[in-house]
Amino acid sequence: MNSDQNAGFQLNADLDLADLAKQFKAQGRIQIRNALNIDTAEYYRSVLQTRTNWGLAWQIGAEGPQALRFAETQALSDSQRQMIYDKAGEAVGNGEYGFIYEQYAMLTAYLEQWDPAHPLNRLLEHLNDQPFLNLIRQVTGVETVIKAEAQATCFGPNHFLTEHDDLHSRDPRRVAYVLNLTVPAWKSEWGGFLNFFDEYGNIEAGFRPLFNSLNLFLVPQRHSVSYVAPFAPVGRYAITGWALDP
Repeated sequence: MNSDQNAGFQLNADLDLADLAKQFKAQGRIQIRNALNIDTAEYYRSVLQTRTNWGLAWQIGAEGPQALRFAETQALSDSQRQMIYDKAGEAVGNGEYGFIYEQYAMLTAYLEQWDPAHPLNRLLEHLNDQPFLNLIRQVTGVETVIKAEAQATCFGPNHFLTEHDDLHSRDPRRVAYVLNLTVPAWKSEWGGFLNFFDEYGNIEAGFRPLFNSLNLFLVPQRHSVSYVAPFAPVGRYAITGWALDP
């Protein structure tokens, strides 16, 4: 795929949805490997790596969440940026909720037409079309979902998302998803795992950010994105969001 005109969106035609549904039913979560047609996956990985202007999102305990667009993020001084990182780390060290990562607010960008020709606008449309929604319905058994929210995320060095359950007072979130589009050679030592916890805080399952994998899980579930090591040479690129009820 060498142009946006040729950049469609195709799921992997060889996915066995019935078998995936059986796997999902056991734990309420699954990592679907090779979820997309390889050309689709490689195209959107390139979009995230080379054509996305990343902003910064963070939360420091009860303060937030906060989000800056690309230009605002670029305008931060080194000391301002370091202060955000330091305060987020201090909050988490005190047992509070927090996160920090780069993001591109796909839904807001689409509605406000930040960049009408950007490929992520088309991707948002594909994620709300029937092939993708039907995959979610058939694998999870949640037949009532009608749309998908989405944001592009990049967890680079020193980024993290602490334990939470995705429940939200306003949005009827039923299924969370993470479409991993980072480099194929992502090493476990770099971090960035999607971890799930039992009632004692033990890790029940950990999903490596495997290129072209689609993680699905029912809401609520306690989970986090583990700290990305300072020596990680690239970011953990992904499209994340929720499938929603009416």
